[in-house]
Amino acid sequence: MDNYWLNALWSIIPTALLGVVFWYIMRAIIRADRHERAAYSELEAAERSRLGLPPAASTPTNGPVEN
Repeated sequence: MDNYWLNALWSIIPTALLGVVFWYIMRAIIRADRHERAAYSELEAAERSRLGLPPAASTPTNGPVEN
């Protein structure tokens, strides 16, 4: 019976590790995209201000619309 549980554990460990690696990579990609979009928005706002244009209309991507 000892071999059964050890074999079951060794069968699950690679899948769990791959799941953790996949989660970490996806998290890094999503965070990088979020930071890149924020930096682009700041750059766009600075350029619009420099050119004397009105601020860009922002559309909410998450959450309710504020009135």
